[in-house]
Amino acid sequence: MKRTIFLVIAILLVAVTPALTDYVYEGKWGSRGNSPGQFDRPREITLAPNGNVYVVDTYNNRVQYFTQAGSFLGRWGTYGSGNGEFRYPEGIALAPNGNVYVADTQRHRIQYFTPTGSFLGKWGTLGSGNGQFNRPIRVAVAPNGNVYVAEYYNHRVQYFTSSGSFLGKWGSYGTAWGQFNQPHGLGFLSTRYQVYVTEALNHRVQYFTSTGSFLGIWGSYGTSDGQFNRPAGVGASPVGRIFVADTYNHRVQYFTPSGSFLGKWGTRGSGNGQFYMPLGVAATPTANKVYVADSYNHRIQYFRESQPAVAPSSVGRIKALFR
Repeated sequence: MKRTIFLVIAILLVAVTPALTDYVYEGKWGSRGNSPGQFDRPREITLAPNGNVYVVDTYNNRVQYFTQAGSFLGRWGTYGSGNGEFRYPEGIALAPNGNVYVADTQRHRIQYFTPTGSFLGKWGTLGSGNGQFNRPIRVAVAPNGNVYVAEYYNHRVQYFTSSGSFLGKWGSYGTAWGQFNQPHGLGFLSTRYQVYVTEALNHRVQYFTSTGSFLGIWGSYGTSDGQFNRPAGVGASPVGRIFVADTYNHRVQYFTPSGSFLGKWGTRGSGNGQFYMPLGVAATPTANKVYVADSYNHRIQYFRESQPAVAPSSVGRIKALFR
């Protein structure tokens, strides 16, 4: 009888107690260099629906793409100002139709391509007017194809049609809600049509409607859970997890869509699961796998979701009740 009661309570405990999600190291690829599959300070990463991984290889002035396990598939780009050429690009995003948008940061423009790198179009010049940029650092694409761009030195977000026609903007320099101090990361949560922006020097995350209405904010400078030191990339998974590359703390933190802390991993180093200035992060749609651009280790690391079983100590406490 006691055994039956114990089993029933144990089952109920598992059912009503949510398991803590953790992310554990699964694999990596890359080293410093300019050969296929090597990197020089990769800044950002994005995932295609088929699982392919696109990386903006900033100091090699190119884009590379791989299978989900890191096998090299292709590359394009070189240093220059022509179509398909770059000057230290820092942002990359995929549209629903597969097109690839690249923030050509120090050319102050956006370029876009087919999934294999054929040039399709571009827009932008240096300036502060509508459709102009001053160091566009990150790009994100909404399910309807609209393109969002975070500008590091204009302290704002602009958004456009898929071909670059100006639609709107928000933000100015400052610390108030809706203002920015060097916005760095940009993510779009498709299930809620919300835009997430990290700020390098305000050490926080803000989020907005797709047209720029302020919704919420979290974070401050520090090393505690939910605090940041110059956060960069932000990846929004449709299941409702917001991943942030907490760059100068050499870790990744993740949150609910409203900013409640869920977990973290990483310390400074070059070992498996360690980081040196992580700048980009992207999650699969189910958030069961997360990819990180480990910039100053010149590599990509990826992690898988792990659901720990009920701790043996918890089971032991249940047994003690029926001794």
